[in-house]
Amino acid sequence: MLKQQLNFKLSQKLSPQQIQLMKLIQLPTQAFEQRISQEMNENPALEGGKDDDDTYDEDFNNEDEYESDSEVIETDINVDDYLSDDETPSYKLSANNYSADDEEKDMPYASGTSFTQHLTQQLNTYRLDEEEKEIAVFLVGSIDESGYIRRELIDIVDDLAFTQNIYTSEDKIEKVLKIVQDLDPAGVGARDLQECLLIQLERKDTTESVALAISILEEAFDHFSKKHYKKLLQKFDISEDQLRGAIQEIENLNPKPGGAYSGNNRMVEHVVPDFAITIVEGVLELTLNGRNAPELHVSREYTNMLKGYKESKDKSKSQKDAVQFIKQKLDAAKWFIDAIKQRQQTLFVTMNAIMHQQEEYFLTGDERKLKPMILKDIADKINMDISTVSRVANSKYVDTPYGTRLIKDFFSESMKNDQGEDVSTKEIKKILEITISEEDKRKPLTDDKLAKILKEKGYPIARRTVAKYREQLDLPVARLRKEI
Repeated sequence: MLKQQLNFKLSQKLSPQQIQLMKLIQLPTQAFEQRISQEMNENPALEGGKDDDDTYDEDFNNEDEYESDSEVIETDINVDDYLSDDETPSYKLSANNYSADDEEKDMPYASGTSFTQHLTQQLNTYRLDEEEKEIAVFLVGSIDESGYIRRELIDIVDDLAFTQNIYTSEDKIEKVLKIVQDLDPAGVGARDLQECLLIQLERKDTTESVALAISILEEAFDHFSKKHYKKLLQKFDISEDQLRGAIQEIENLNPKPGGAYSGNNRMVEHVVPDFAITIVEGVLELTLNGRNAPELHVSREYTNMLKGYKESKDKSKSQKDAVQFIKQKLDAAKWFIDAIKQRQQTLFVTMNAIMHQQEEYFLTGDERKLKPMILKDIADKINMDISTVSRVANSKYVDTPYGTRLIKDFFSESMKNDQGEDVSTKEIKKILEITISEEDKRKPLTDDKLAKILKEKGYPIARRTVAKYREQLDLPVARLRKEI
């Protein structure tokens, strides 16, 4: 049975102005400039540059002016008409410090042929029949950006049959693959790292070290990859000097031959710092990038049009629609300018709090001086929400005397040292990195020994924590750091 009920519900909704402000705060400098350009193109009531006069008379922002003529102008304006959010928000389409809306012509690319074209052109120097040529071209097209063919030959046989109508065998593909592996750069077309290194070694002049290196890769690749040097010395009955020479030959090879091709360059990403921190007579000074503070004003022409309508006695239907459009654009322009001012203030206040929290680091540049700091610490200082601080930190860069850094890199968790003081995990990671870099590579320190050293330095942390920090620093285990 259908029944009607009346329910009371308390909810909180963001106004269009708040949504607009959050979007602007999220944007880095380059994307922010493009957002301003987009708004100026969409809203003719918004103009750039200085304007001496007050272009948006308060008399025309007063709803009372329109209440007396409510039958002419609808005062309850639907803000959704000019704060449309039909498309995906631009801040969701931006990554690091560029916008997805950037035009291609502004992005630097390397010119020339692609890696695949480079390999295909080399095939023309070989005498191949029609079927072999088609198989070779297909194999070249299967090579990834690192220079490897990652697929099984049986899968390639099936693909050739289904897509190219070529019925062949694994032996035939193996034969053509040897031709592909003769192409430059050396090592291209390999199916794994072992084959890639062997292809490169076989092209070198035969010496004692090269011959030994080939034997090691063919007969004891597992021992070599795990750096079991003692087993290699015993297996091949060689001296340490001989083994060192063979390893040096292998280490000089390129494990990713595809990456060496100049035509395989990536798009260059440009980082524009949003802030700059300088040291003047021992005192830190913070400045906001001027590109984050554009000069905008409301169009005088549009406000004059609104004044003209108020003074006009003839108010036709077309004039009613026109003035409604004008007022919407004027309000939208004014809200956008206010949002930009709030954005500037929010960015400066947030970064200023971060700068003072990490004052010792910015004065010295020593990462061991970084203090433990989380988003809540800054949010409490500036009386703002954590999400606002997160928006500022995640996509903004600051130019310091020690290089350009992502702001979120200054945030870290805390741990207790042996004196009960809170220290940053970044400080511990830096000390761990220095300790590993200074170790004897012939006898690298295990995680247990690293934990003992850190404990002696006043940082009592467990071995598993040392292992976690070491992995975060992209440092291998002790056995893989060993050298002879």
